[in-house]
Amino acid sequence: MNPMPLQTFNVQFAKTILHLIFMKNRSFICLFSLMLCLAARGQVLPVLGGQRVGLSTLSFLKNDLSPQSIAMGGASAALEANPYSVNNNPGALALHGSKQLALSNAVLGAGVHQSYISWIKPAKNGASWALTVNSLNTGLMEVRTEFMPQGTGEKFGTHFSYLGFSYSKRLSSKFSVGGTIKYVFENLAGATNQTATGDLGFLYDLGVRDLKFAVLFQNFGGNSSIELDDLPNNFNRDDYSLSQSTVPTTFKMGFSFNVLKKGYHKIISAFQLNHPNDNSENYRIGFEYQYSSLLFIRAGYRMALKAQNLPTFGLALQSRLGKHPLKIDYSVLPSVGLGTQHLIGLALNFNEKKRNE
Repeated sequence: MNPMPLQTFNVQFAKTILHLIFMKNRSFICLFSLMLCLAARGQVLPVLGGQRVGLSTLSFLKNDLSPQSIAMGGASAALEANPYSVNNNPGALALHGSKQLALSNAVLGAGVHQSYISWIKPAKNGASWALTVNSLNTGLMEVRTEFMPQGTGEKFGTHFSYLGFSYSKRLSSKFSVGGTIKYVFENLAGATNQTATGDLGFLYDLGVRDLKFAVLFQNFGGNSSIELDDLPNNFNRDDYSLSQSTVPTTFKMGFSFNVLKKGYHKIISAFQLNHPNDNSENYRIGFEYQYSSLLFIRAGYRMALKAQNLPTFGLALQSRLGKHPLKIDYSVLPSVGLGTQHLIGLALNFNEKKRNE
């Protein structure tokens, strides 16, 4: 008997998981979710990105600036609404019930920092909108040449950023959809690049054990190319052209559910499949323990990612700034070769009801 092809096996396995999702037996859900994480080694979707590794531009768009997402291994598309929903899945924005401000800063190493700020405001008829600024800065660096490797005395800098506008709408009590439009700008030692990309996300609550299913298309859009009139291209190198490159588009699909909810204790599990256009398919799994919505301990793991296959960790504390809930987040992302990256976040929820009492 011929063995079942790997892709056919994964499709059949996924159908089994979806069937179990609609069952109310939590033990089977947990068991088969774990089996999926351990057994997933082949491609669920056709291999399209593995042959184009490193060919996309504006790679800073792929950096995760949500402390919760980083700590849970990136399995964040199906998480419940939080101040970092613009980064995780704009489809969850409509579930916010108050104004929220989120800030985070990632220490990427070698003096490189990436910062994120998002302002979320509810609108009428079950809708919400948000403004986001995401910026990466390397600081000033020495200009070095073939004949002056120690530096010419001049300095140059790089800057990458985007400004985003998000809108989300709750279409029913269980289903919401949202999108983000981003204006992206890059400046690399005088060379500039600018383009527009978009995100589109869906979030569906199945109503069983807070089980949520999400689909997200992130950073889809047109090509972009660096603009510089006097770029030297004939010294000590072959001629080359600044041809247009694709943006790092990623398809994400995931789900999350409550493993445990008893008294002050709650454990959330999340699983996610990522299918980028410039790399091979990979998988993420994450867990979050909550104690009375005051203490949050998180852990996660990324599979099928070279140099990033180490566990991730994080924690958060819920406090108050006056009458407004304030959450302080910290996450750690270890990697092979690039050291350990740290992410700090602050999220302020403007509790208008209590403020007006």
